[in-house]
Amino acid sequence: MARPIIPIQPAPATHTVQAAAGAEFDAELLRRLGKSGPRYTSYPTADRFGTDFGYRDYLHAVAGLRTRGGARPLSLYLHIPFCDTVCYYCACNKIVTKKRDKAVTYLAYLKREIAMQAALFAGMNEVEQLHFGGGTPTYLSDAQMDDLMAHLRRSFRFAPDEAGEYSIEVDPRTVSAERVHTLRRQGFNRISLGVQDFDPEVQRAVNRIQPEHETLAVIEAARAAGFRSVSIDLIYGLPKQTLDSMRQTLDKVVAANPDRIAVYHYAHMPHLFKPQRRIEEADMPSSDTKLRMLQLCIERLGAAGYVYIGMDHFAKPDDDLAVAQRQGRLHRNFQGYSTHADTDLVACGVSAIGAVGATYSQNVKTLDEYYELLDQNELPVARGFRLGMDDLLRRSLIQKLMCQFEVSIPALEQAFPIVFADYFAPELARLRQMQDDGLVTIGPDWLSVTMKGRLLIRNVCMVFDRYLAMARAEGPRHSQTV
Repeated sequence: MARPIIPIQPAPATHTVQAAAGAEFDAELLRRLGKSGPRYTSYPTADRFGTDFGYRDYLHAVAGLRTRGGARPLSLYLHIPFCDTVCYYCACNKIVTKKRDKAVTYLAYLKREIAMQAALFAGMNEVEQLHFGGGTPTYLSDAQMDDLMAHLRRSFRFAPDEAGEYSIEVDPRTVSAERVHTLRRQGFNRISLGVQDFDPEVQRAVNRIQPEHETLAVIEAARAAGFRSVSIDLIYGLPKQTLDSMRQTLDKVVAANPDRIAVYHYAHMPHLFKPQRRIEEADMPSSDTKLRMLQLCIERLGAAGYVYIGMDHFAKPDDDLAVAQRQGRLHRNFQGYSTHADTDLVACGVSAIGAVGATYSQNVKTLDEYYELLDQNELPVARGFRLGMDDLLRRSLIQKLMCQFEVSIPALEQAFPIVFADYFAPELARLRQMQDDGLVTIGPDWLSVTMKGRLLIRNVCMVFDRYLAMARAEGPRHSQTV
């Protein structure tokens, strides 16, 4: 049963709330320090990738893995770009169509790309993690998914079900209980459901009508089918959203008892994402209301026993994410937080982003380009990035901050040829202001993010991002940090 909660009153400027979930809400600080910034699913961030990195650079990166030996396990990401309808808030790379024959052509080319990647990784191709994203992966039929999964298993070696993490993003409007059981049989053991908000008025405002009973039926089916983890995605800051509607949605989500909950801040960037132009500006909640929504989410989920993992993720204390965080094994990649840190990420599909060795690579973003390059027997790599020593150092530091909220200075100095206080002298000067604000503590051996600083973790990481000034000069590209 959902626990009752006390309605939140407008918070005075100095009001702070210590959440059971493990983060402290300070309204005044969040108002003052909130600004646009990266989500750090990678460092350097994807907007720094360049076209000077292409297919042959990717081949060189894979060859480097083979030369060095001791290959790491693989993580596979497959991008299925198709959707039946457009959700106005969406910022994903997608193709909205009801013409199912488009998926037939796409899958033929996707299988060709998978085979090419498998040949490159022959002999070092054990997969420990698989993620289907989109678009809507369940746009594919059962038969198409069967065929694709069989092709993947012919191409790569997969760790046993109990050891691997095999996840799929699901639109509850596109699956039945029977389909959920089929997905489990096909090899998926984690399922993520897009919910966003249960309120019908909010759903109409973003063109995503999704009856509550459909979502709950999918969750129930996932439990019955033996999925190891069920995750729900919510968004705060959507048009027509109010504190009351958010409260009711949270009550329903908590009652559904998922293992993980992601609560994303809606990034309204209509200059970048065309579907968002259909959202009425007058329907958008105020900045103050959005802050109070965030406070409500933290309090409500904390009271329900969820642990604050970081950024916008919450999990039950016995969930693998929470366990990995306690054990220092948590990792962050393009799909968010992960328990499999020591993997190379092989990405297939239009616009998909991979991370192999000390490189990032992204595929072309249109179907025509994707098909054309594969017809030339080339992997469809459009751009990427080769990390230098400074990039690797900063990536390691930012990963630790994002995942553990602390960095061991001696450990970093052992891993890289630096003296921390000298190398990061300018950054430490900026961090001292954050220390004065109570966001971080700086000691001789540890840089730690406080409970108050956890909700501003992106701000802390931005201090170490040497490309950020360049990105800002090019115009707004990122969402608000809170």
